Amino acid sequence: MRLLLVEDDLMLGEALQDALMPHSYVVDWVKDGESALKSLRREHFEIIILDIGLPGMDGFEVLKKLRTEKFEVPVLLLTARDSLTDKVTGLDAGADDYLLKPFDLDELLARLRALSRRAAGRAIPFINYGKLCINPENQTVSYDNQPIVLARREYMVLIKLLENTGRVLSREQLEQSLYGWLDDVDSNALEVHIHHIRKKIPVDLIRTVRGVGYTINRLHH
Repeated sequence: MRLLLVEDDLMLGEALQDALMPHSYVVDWVKDGESALKSLRREHFEIIILDIGLPGMDGFEVLKKLRTEKFEVPVLLLTARDSLTDKVTGLDAGADDYLLKPFDLDELLARLRALSRRAAGRAIPFINYGKLCINPENQTVSYDNQPIVLARREYMVLIKLLENTGRVLSREQLEQSLYGWLDDVDSNALEVHIHHIRKKIPVDLIRTVRGVGYTINRLHH
């Protein structure tokens, strides 16, 4: 899952990039509101972590511009201000959640998982598809109760496709979810990830739609 982090604190920004990567997040980081808006107009992100106390255009103003421009991406506000007014202002401006600084990484991860569930229209924490079960909290995958070990980006591809069952996702859509600005991407990397998933999961799960992309069909009950 690809996140845009909007945070002017250099130590916190670097720490969050390092801390979130092992949890299958790709984090692109900007340090001011104008850069955030330019990035969002140019590329696709699945969640925004937005600091309120930015230089120049503050987080509230960035958020209002996003919603005015009809960006529906979930926004988690970071704030050092523990006042009810700021919380209400942020939520009314279109934030989906907020987190007070300083915060614990486990709480941030839990809130990100909750935002992902809501965006995908899921209420339960697990992702189930037939005999396939995924627990995003600890990133475990099993098929018919047997564990399956996926590499980080294989796991990310599988999650993206499962959360869009019935939709064909293009190569560009999948790659935008997998890779950030600093990643060096091989031209056939996506095909390699999908090949490995197919070898590891003992069922015909991912379907190639020639010339378009990849999909996982909806289950018919």
